[in-house]
Amino acid sequence: MTKTLLTTELPGLPVVRGKVRDIYDLGNQLLLVATDRISAFDHVLPNGIPDKGRILTELTAFWLEFLEAPNHLLSTNIDDVDLPMGSDLDQFSGRSMLVRKAEVLPVECVARGYLAGSAWQEYQSTGKVCGFELPGGLRECDKLPEPIFTPATKAERGEHDENISFARAVETIGQDRAELVRMLTLELYGKAAQHAESRGVIIADTKFEFGVINEQVILIDEVLTPDSSRFWPADDYKPGRSQPSFDKQYVRDWLLQSGWDRNSPPPALPEDVVAKTRQKYVEAYEKITGREFE
Repeated sequence: MTKTLLTTELPGLPVVRGKVRDIYDLGNQLLLVATDRISAFDHVLPNGIPDKGRILTELTAFWLEFLEAPNHLLSTNIDDVDLPMGSDLDQFSGRSMLVRKAEVLPVECVARGYLAGSAWQEYQSTGKVCGFELPGGLRECDKLPEPIFTPATKAERGEHDENISFARAVETIGQDRAELVRMLTLELYGKAAQHAESRGVIIADTKFEFGVINEQVILIDEVLTPDSSRFWPADDYKPGRSQPSFDKQYVRDWLLQSGWDRNSPPPALPEDVVAKTRQKYVEAYEKITGREFE
């Protein structure tokens, strides 16, 4: 198994470190570097998942090419980036995206095709999801009559995203842009879900982010990865229960059983949990792309 990369360094360049990505400001461009950090329950864990950053980057690049939507990606080749002399390029290889800098729209754009997660919890309480009146009697993980757009606030670091109504999205980014991102979100989700299902993967829901460059709304950030989506194996799909998934399920399950209180610093993951989680990320990549992960 390859070495785990938890942080990167580029002396002299401004950097913002998210839960997974190190984002370097290059002026008119950004360098997005996906590390192998992994988070759960709003905490970054002390050890990561080997190759996770490479998988997220390669899967995003695949989807951007497949979807053919206007986006911010310029290159995934680190040799195309003008970095300071003497920079260690090995740490960035295969996990970096050189992108155009955009004005980020402050709304998470979520498409849901199945009733899971916070949508299932809200439905149980109200019979609705983000203002959508749904049929009665739906079970956990049931397929919805049609995909729905459920926007959310972009939470500050350490806080949870909050599901909001479409009306509140309009208040936040304006009527025209809200209608546009709703249309784009559902179109992109529909195209991706159809492809994934042909490869044996159900995309239960996914989160897109959009930005603006020269008045054009474009797709930004990671796209349709296990970190931003729920991927389920189609051959094991059974509504009425939670589904096995291609993501950090092993991490969440182990943490819940470990006795960790979710307030103190999280414990390190055992080697078998790390290995199983990496295997799920690799499996998702290979199923969706039809390519072997090297």
